Amino acid sequence: MATERLNSILSHLTPSKSGLSAITQKNADDVVITLAIRTPLTKGFKGGMKDTPLDFIVYQLLKKVIQKSNIDPQMVEDICLGNVSNGKAAYIAKAASLAAGFPTTSAASSVNRFCSSGLKAVQDIANQINSGSIECGVAIGAESMSEGGDRLEKPFHDALLQNQDAQDCMQPMGQTSENVGKDFDISREAQDKFAAESYQRAERAQKAGWFDDEIVPFTVTIKDPKTNEEKEVTLTKDEGPRYGTTFESLSKIRPAFPAYGDKSTGGNSSQVTDGAAAILLMKRSTAQKMNQPILAKFCGATVAGVAPRIMGIGPSLAIPKLLGKFNLNLQNDVDIIEINEAFASMAVYCTNVLGIDPSKLNVRGGAIALGHPLGATGARQICTGLSECRRQKKKILLTSMCIGTGQGMAGLFVNEQL
Repeated sequence: MATERLNSILSHLTPSKSGLSAITQKNADDVVITLAIRTPLTKGFKGGMKDTPLDFIVYQLLKKVIQKSNIDPQMVEDICLGNVSNGKAAYIAKAASLAAGFPTTSAASSVNRFCSSGLKAVQDIANQINSGSIECGVAIGAESMSEGGDRLEKPFHDALLQNQDAQDCMQPMGQTSENVGKDFDISREAQDKFAAESYQRAERAQKAGWFDDEIVPFTVTIKDPKTNEEKEVTLTKDEGPRYGTTFESLSKIRPAFPAYGDKSTGGNSSQVTDGAAAILLMKRSTAQKMNQPILAKFCGATVAGVAPRIMGIGPSLAIPKLLGKFNLNLQNDVDIIEINEAFASMAVYCTNVLGIDPSKLNVRGGAIALGHPLGATGARQICTGLSECRRQKKKILLTSMCIGTGQGMAGLFVNEQL
């Protein structure tokens, strides 16, 4: 530890390194991840968590954080919940943390940047650690899409609607997907081929047990819709993968948004899903003092804005922006990439424009096959990506997602469990 502290001091006195050598250097003040766990992802409205409210999901997951990490809850100074659809998320974050066993001295908050909310929560905790405000915190991304969506209840004020881009913020996500397909000539065939690959990768990963080290068993109560009988079940696997899915079977599915186009379908779009993920972060020196296993280093995250009507292309701007800050090359320096797959249209576009090696992208499938619990995805990607890095013994993980109203976000991590 003394050596790392010396390295940290020297790094401020010597010319800064760039690229891989800089981000893979270990310093006492690094922000590190010591735990990354998630629930199984279950089908919205009909799956294993359809009767489980958000507060109980968050409460259960926070209890798992304490159990799995063996951390003294008194050490956790702040908890940040990323969530999109629940206006009471700030209440839930604090109440659930108290019920789970965190003390009154642990603060709590909620953040909402749509589909990047989970990563935004991680960034929020990491930035506080970086600035010295706290030494240890928990970031959660959680969503019960079964409880309801995040649609606008009424149009914007007329003053806003006079601006076309502002007006476009009201476009349904399906419409923005069709816009991407039309504007950039992403064919239905290309989208179905991408989706088929996502399903096949998820099937292969699930059958091989690759998800097992990131998922924690989750016990919930489920109600039979016919008899209203309630029973307790323990969920252990994602419900999204559909075994045997092929390009041919997907090509038979009719368009989901015929008013806007004919390329996006229920088969090549992300699934409506319930789920949550949690990331425990602290200073490297703190982790060493508490004998916490260091899974990865958090390097940084950034956002970029795009036109709202083509919000899906967000990662194509956020990824170069983030990598540029660290002087990294996408093709040569990044080992594993997680992009959210809100729609195949945006995933195909980003893959093509950025020149992403398909063998590095969503190795275990993405949101098309696994589901996209809005607030959870940004944290879920970290769990999945780091697990895949461990499996392949790879170092550099990049995560990214598109964001409603026209944004993209990306995060960068170094796996230290080789």
